[in-house]
Amino acid sequence: MKIGLLSDTHGYVDDRIISRLQGCDEIWHAGDIGSVEVMDALEGIAPMRAVSGNIDGREIRLRCSEELQFTCEGLKVFILHIGGYPGNYFPAAEKSIKTYKPELFICGHSHILRVMSDPVNHLLHMNPGAAGKQGFHKYRTLIRFSIENGKVLRPEVVELGLRGSLT
Repeated sequence: MKIGLLSDTHGYVDDRIISRLQGCDEIWHAGDIGSVEVMDALEGIAPMRAVSGNIDGREIRLRCSEELQFTCEGLKVFILHIGGYPGNYFPAAEKSIKTYKPELFICGHSHILRVMSDPVNHLLHMNPGAAGKQGFHKYRTLIRFSIENGKVLRPEVVELGLRGSLT
C-alpha cells in the first residue's frame, strides 16, 4: 500500500502536490485542510483519510473527524492534528496513544517535518510538515511511504518548493 501523507495545506493545493501524490493507493491528511476544494482535489487522486484541524470550518468538520484510529496492512495507525512529538505529546494525544497503542502516530499543526521513533511507546512518529503556503515554514513538504506486512517502508520526504514561491 503506497501512502501520500500531508498536512497544513490551509486551502492550497497546486500541481506539485497533485503530481507527487499520483500513484498513491491512499492519501492521508493530518488536518488544517482549509477548504473543501482541497479535499475534492485530493480525493480525485486516491481515496483519502483525513482529520480536521484547528483552522477547519464546519464543512470539513462534517466530513472529517478530529482523530482517526485504524489498521492498514496490519499496522495500527493513529492520526490527530495537534499531537506534539515523542517526549512532548499534547495530553489528548498521549492519552490516546496509551489507550490505542498505535505503531504509527501521525500529526500536523507544527509545520515542522519530523520522522522519529518513540521507543517508550513503541511507535514511529511522523509529521509531514506543511504543504501549504501559510505559516512560518521555509519549505513545503509531504511524505510518501509504503506499508507492507505491518511495517512502514521506504519513507521519502518530498520537497514542494519554497513556501512563498510557485517555482
